[in-house]
Amino acid sequence: MAGHTREARYFTEGARGLRALTLALQQAKRAEQRVSIKQLASALGLSTSTVSRALNGYTDVNEQTRERVQAMAAAMGYRPDAGARRLVRGKTDAVGIVYSAAVENLGNPQFLDMADGLGERLQSKQLDLLLAVAKNETDLTFYERLFHGGRVDAVVVPNTRVHDPRVDYLREKGYPFVGYGRTHACDDYSWVDFDNDMGSRLAVEHLLELGHTRFAYVHAPLELNFAFQRHRGYMAALKARNLDCPAHYRVGDVQDRRSGLQAVQALLAMSPRPTAVLVDNNLGGVGVIRGLMDAGLRVGQDISVVVHGDIPQDTLLTGMPVTTVTQPTPHTTGEALADMVFQVLHAPEDGPYHLLRQPGLQLGTTTGPVR
Repeated sequence: MAGHTREARYFTEGARGLRALTLALQQAKRAEQRVSIKQLASALGLSTSTVSRALNGYTDVNEQTRERVQAMAAAMGYRPDAGARRLVRGKTDAVGIVYSAAVENLGNPQFLDMADGLGERLQSKQLDLLLAVAKNETDLTFYERLFHGGRVDAVVVPNTRVHDPRVDYLREKGYPFVGYGRTHACDDYSWVDFDNDMGSRLAVEHLLELGHTRFAYVHAPLELNFAFQRHRGYMAALKARNLDCPAHYRVGDVQDRRSGLQAVQALLAMSPRPTAVLVDNNLGGVGVIRGLMDAGLRVGQDISVVVHGDIPQDTLLTGMPVTTVTQPTPHTTGEALADMVFQVLHAPEDGPYHLLRQPGLQLGTTTGPVR
């Protein structure tokens, strides 16, 4: 009986000891997590307001003090409370981008690669990327909810129009934003874009060197500014050689594989048939080339095709190097957008910021001498 009593006592005491040890570890962990800004300030011999401003990057704290505060914060394992920090600063530490599945962004590896670069670079700057899907990406209520609801500090505006109500609205409201593309009037806001006029000129000059003079043009809706600019560059390059592309040799509203495939019917009905085709977007280009091949034409021999943008790796054109108007990689473009967003948020007085990236021409087997 006595033995059972001793065992029971040892068990009880052991359980109490385990609970005590567990509580002690939990308290130590909480204590480590709860290194306060007051404790940090005390260790540094500075006021809490100075430490707070140094940690939040205010420019009225000199660089030497900021470095000293950051070093001590790292040494003590200080971690600011994200929610409190956002309340104090009035910031969300998030950047939004609103896009529409209707333009096949999710099916376009170029867009996904850009978003990856954008998100990675924002993350390195302690900012989150918020992706929002809208039935109509020009719906201004989306932007009102994002800002008025305190969800984002800034937005990236993709697929800019020649006349874009989103840009007008954001400028009017004074909300921070960066355009992924330009509009007809773009001097007073920040944007990253490509020299689309130059891209079309490179394509036309290449085809002219091969002896082509009868062109067809397949394009996205011209309300999109990239499409407007590429069409403008295309027509100007032909005009410079005293050539023309009549309206019935132009096929519009093509911006995905299906519509590109359907555009081939119009191309085959043209008389006389064009010897060269320029497509102003990569997904439409995949559809056009696939349709021409299905019609029994040898692309690069019977008809030449140049496409704006890189061809997705998952295309059915595997093994066929396409002649393309190339742009700097989407990933680095996303990084450039993130850097510009950071500038807009932290040094708006130095803006607006503009970055015009230059295209190149990548030769493939889809172009050849005129037959």
